[in-house]
Amino acid sequence: MADHPKPRVLVFIVAYNAEKTISSVVRRIPAEISDLYHVEVLIIDDASQDATFACSLGVSKGGGSPFPIHVLFNPVNQGYGGNQKLGFQYAIENGYDFVALVHGDGQYAPESLPMLIEPLRRGEAAAVFGSRMLTPMGALRGGMPLYKFAGNKILTWIENRLLRANLSEFHSGYRIYSVRALQSIPFDRNTNGFHFDTEIIIQLLIARQPIKELPIPTYYGDEICHVNGLRYAWNVVKVALKARLQELSLFYDRRFDCAPAETASPYTLKLGYPSPHTLTLARVPAGSRVLDLGCAGGYMGRVLKDQKQCFVSAVDVGEINVRGLDEFQVHDLNLGVPYIPANAFEKILLLDVLEHLTRPEGFLEQLRDALALSPSTEVIISTGNVACLITRLMLLLGQFNYGKRGILDVTHTRLFTFASLRRALEQTGFAVLETKGVPGPFPLALGDNSVSRTLLAVNQFLMRFSRGLFAYQIFMRVKPQPSLKSLLQISQEQSRIRASLLETAGVDDASAFISR
Repeated sequence: MADHPKPRVLVFIVAYNAEKTISSVVRRIPAEISDLYHVEVLIIDDASQDATFACSLGVSKGGGSPFPIHVLFNPVNQGYGGNQKLGFQYAIENGYDFVALVHGDGQYAPESLPMLIEPLRRGEAAAVFGSRMLTPMGALRGGMPLYKFAGNKILTWIENRLLRANLSEFHSGYRIYSVRALQSIPFDRNTNGFHFDTEIIIQLLIARQPIKELPIPTYYGDEICHVNGLRYAWNVVKVALKARLQELSLFYDRRFDCAPAETASPYTLKLGYPSPHTLTLARVPAGSRVLDLGCAGGYMGRVLKDQKQCFVSAVDVGEINVRGLDEFQVHDLNLGVPYIPANAFEKILLLDVLEHLTRPEGFLEQLRDALALSPSTEVIISTGNVACLITRLMLLLGQFNYGKRGILDVTHTRLFTFASLRRALEQTGFAVLETKGVPGPFPLALGDNSVSRTLLAVNQFLMRFSRGLFAYQIFMRVKPQPSLKSLLQISQEQSRIRASLLETAGVDDASAFISR
């Protein structure tokens, strides 16, 4: 039985004006690491103004290291983040399993590499960070200035709160990544600046890639710090806030669009608080026959069957798990209204559907015509209110970002206000029976807790003063009005009935018939 090949590890050294330290950093990489891994070293000199490249080339040829050493030079400075992008791309293109980020100034001890790589080898993590904060006061004893220690602690606390993480520090530059994890995130879209490290942590968290921290010694020597502390602090807080706002569907940035597919679905059943789903559930009588157009995963239909014993027929563009539904049909609503038998359904659901259609008015006209012989059928509709306070504030700040969910879902093709939806419905032949505003789904965004419940109550109170400004969604019940075609058919049919009655009565003079 053949032995498994050793994992391939790239020790990637970012270097800028590191002529005094680069040789020492390379030589300090423990030789015994090769017992478990096939190790190579990559040094990328980021357009240094000193002899960093020459020193790196010298150590690669001088035989001072047991590992193959590759040296690259950036003719134009790419920045701390830009240099990392190149190294990670090199690791991906050359088929390494793990890439270890080491700084060329010697601030992080290469001697810790075997310990830091081990969790990756055992499959316990997708990324391992060397933390200077896991050992109480160890960073201060290692020479970290007090202002940097305090800043690290404060920023990490803020980032943990915003990102719902639990890291001891976000700002260590000593990291080992699984190359497969790097391939799962769009790190190439990140900044070229120093807050690249924060952005890649955010991406790993969103992508559900497990991170492990291990304690490392802290060393501060006479290296030159190239970081503007205040600008760096502002940048890391800003990107963490953006990521949090994106999770709440208030912002969108492609950098943070890296959640696994199974956790990124915008279609979530919202029960237990005011929502289109709870309003629909309250307005569908038990035992009703329901047609759910654009049913997504069929979640609402299953609730209606379980709680109201309804007959549910569902339609959607793709296959779903139809277990629990009475009927299911695959149909693209952009191609028109599916066949609806006369008087087959008491309720038709269009929950968060109209905004996805390319021609919603045309669809509504077809639906009204399809219901011409079903005048008692009600249609229940919900859609986002683009005029709500959230989007108005975003516009005020110069933002109009489509995201994965919410009012500005990237799959939306049309946006509505209360007035524009009512106008579209009335002009396509529907009478509006009920209109309600729906508050924001705070329990979905923040969890079902006292904060989200308080926000719900405040939102509902504010909707009393201005539904158009404070409602997050629009909810309407409508009924089809008879079309001209159906009215003409009714008139013709009534004429035939009355003429037949006259003939049966044997009355030739209509006035004589009326006098009777």
